[in-house]
Amino acid sequence: MKLVSYKKDGKASYGIVKDGSVIDVGARLGAKYADLGAVIAGRALGEVQQRDGEKPDVKLADIEYLPTIPRPGKIVCIGYNYRAHVAETGAKLPEYPSVFLKMMSAVVGHEQPIVAPKISGDFDYEGELAVVIGGGGRHIPEADAMRYVVGYTIMDDGSVRDWQRQNLIAGKNFPNSGSMGPWMTTADEIPDHRQLVLTTRVNGEERQRSGVDKLIFDIPKLIAYVSSFTRLEPGDVISTGTPEGVAWSRKPPLWLKPGDVLEIEVSKIGTLRNRVISEAEAGL
Repeated sequence: MKLVSYKKDGKASYGIVKDGSVIDVGARLGAKYADLGAVIAGRALGEVQQRDGEKPDVKLADIEYLPTIPRPGKIVCIGYNYRAHVAETGAKLPEYPSVFLKMMSAVVGHEQPIVAPKISGDFDYEGELAVVIGGGGRHIPEADAMRYVVGYTIMDDGSVRDWQRQNLIAGKNFPNSGSMGPWMTTADEIPDHRQLVLTTRVNGEERQRSGVDKLIFDIPKLIAYVSSFTRLEPGDVISTGTPEGVAWSRKPPLWLKPGDVLEIEVSKIGTLRNRVISEAEAGL
């Protein structure tokens, strides 16, 4: 299934994506599960799937997309996790995963504008595969880790590079600078995530393309590592890192600017699309 979080007429809901429309499962189960995160926490995907054959309620063209998991307990991001990206930045290969956290205030949904900060021109994209955690746990063994994956989505780990060099957390958490979506594809539809291919385009021009099999630390390793220092909870998101081709590495750098359209596509999931606007236009 593909499960989307959205608003329609100002009301938040979630549902099953079906042939360009949405079966509004939130309207049917909302009294039990307030949002998609609550469905995951309640281990209720089976209840959602029972609605799969019902008549769609709203067209995708008529919804306002929310981040796939609207209120995750945490978004754990991984840096320097593709060898070619490490090489293009001049860094050393990491011995352990590089981990930082992203605030939800930095993340918008599919087709929502991302905001170029007015105090910097160094606004960069980072297309990433993101993992949605389905079960809680500490000290999860690598051998068991994939049992904790409920689905996959797409992230733009928007980065303000000059601020990132001053302070990693600041550079990664400007308001509305990144995105998550368009929806979650459940893990049963992706039996081998290593076969996925990630492509990033800016204004239709391809900037990034890589197989997920090129991760330095694969998904089981990341789940095991993160769960060694914090408890993973249902609905948490781990964004697995970006491949080579970021704006920073270009000569000269090809920074995002207002008016640009960013698209991040992952095979078997879909395409996350966002237009870049200025802070003034955003009213931030």
